[in-house]
Amino acid sequence: MPRPSKKKTGRRLFVLDTNVLLHDPTCVFRFAEHDIFIPMMVLEELDHAKKGVSEVARNARQVSRTLDDLINSADRTAIEAGLPLPSPINTTGANPPSGKLFLQTSLLNNAMPPGLPGHTPDNSILGTTLALRAAHGKRDVTLVSKDINLRIKARVVGISAEDYYNDKVLDDINLLYTGTRELSANFWASKGKALECWQADQKTYYAVPASSFEQFYPNEFLYGPEDTDLELIARRVENKRVVFERARDFRNPRNSVWGMVARNREQSFALNLLMDPDIDFVTLLGAAGTGKTLLALAAGLAQSLDMKRYREIIVTRETVPLGEDIGFLPGTEEEKMTPWMGALMDNLEALAETQEGGEWGRAATADLLAKRVKVRSMNFMRGRTFFNRYIVIDEAQNLTAKQMRTLITRAGPGSKIVCCGNIAQIDTPYLSETTSGLTYIVDRFKQWAHGGHITLMRGERSRLADYAVQNL
Repeated sequence: MPRPSKKKTGRRLFVLDTNVLLHDPTCVFRFAEHDIFIPMMVLEELDHAKKGVSEVARNARQVSRTLDDLINSADRTAIEAGLPLPSPINTTGANPPSGKLFLQTSLLNNAMPPGLPGHTPDNSILGTTLALRAAHGKRDVTLVSKDINLRIKARVVGISAEDYYNDKVLDDINLLYTGTRELSANFWASKGKALECWQADQKTYYAVPASSFEQFYPNEFLYGPEDTDLELIARRVENKRVVFERARDFRNPRNSVWGMVARNREQSFALNLLMDPDIDFVTLLGAAGTGKTLLALAAGLAQSLDMKRYREIIVTRETVPLGEDIGFLPGTEEEKMTPWMGALMDNLEALAETQEGGEWGRAATADLLAKRVKVRSMNFMRGRTFFNRYIVIDEAQNLTAKQMRTLITRAGPGSKIVCCGNIAQIDTPYLSETTSGLTYIVDRFKQWAHGGHITLMRGERSRLADYAVQNL
């Protein structure tokens, strides 16, 4: 829903551009008590966009069905008076819509500024907005569009214009949950006798009163300012106290995972989540070279080959090219995905190098890994169910919230999903850091007891890559 301006009060009238409806087919239900207006030109553009099997065409058809349901039993008089907006069944918004939907039923004449050449759809929408503002002098009329150029043109001719903000998870990406929290140096000393400590099942637990620990998140990692300070995982709240478990230190070579040793604190935290059988969903964020894919694969191989916890590893990713598309690729599903899985092959090669046995041993390990790791296309995931699989979704920052929901709901009993991505490297032109599906699921899963998240901070690929990330 657009952000209300401090200068504007009362019930507002929002004019929706076509791209807003195509971006969010349920946007007509997102404006709380305010009214919305859909120009005739927008309906024409929806009609042109409905053909095809793309996401945009699917959204156009969904918008048409929604409008048809709203207008189905209404006559012209009811349409001119405004159609009431019911609350959609699948929304979780705190403020159900109480405004009305207005459709353009007559020609709205208004003199367009001479600086707008031609009769383009955008100029037609601007003219309709100007006419509405003239007809409703006491109301605040605002154009809502995802098109930056149209918003610029609107402001040039004196029309209030705003972006559509309902799909933004956060106002500032710096507010995104990191999965870690640094405690003050005297945190434990300040608890005094209220601090409890015990051991059970070869694990060490601590507990403090819930009233002295603000904002509990399950599976959040806590650490002190010094490298030697205690590292804990927040597990649960019971009997008015917060229970912590001592985190396992994977920086110790004795705790290596498939020959890999964590190189920093965040990598050790990530391996705690990846190796925990009680955690079904893990998200790993971080810049290039922080080890997201490598850690996910190492943990998957250790649990599928050594521990027999999972039957196989499935890796998939969104096929968004960095530059110009090279066209169709030949072969089977796995062969078509091979060019997109260069990062996977590089990491498998690095993991095979960690195994002993000389050249023959490494070749046998590489062959075993290739057979146990399956590459699957995201396009054929709908309708599938994966039982006892370890699923890695790489480059997840290029997915929308809807695509994320489709993939995560593929998990069957005994499966674990790991999402890796860098929200600073989004290649999809219609997503940003605050609207990415990866940002969406990090925020939505942070309160779930069987989910965990870590933002990796330090690059460990090479000193060249680390310097490039910081300075380019």
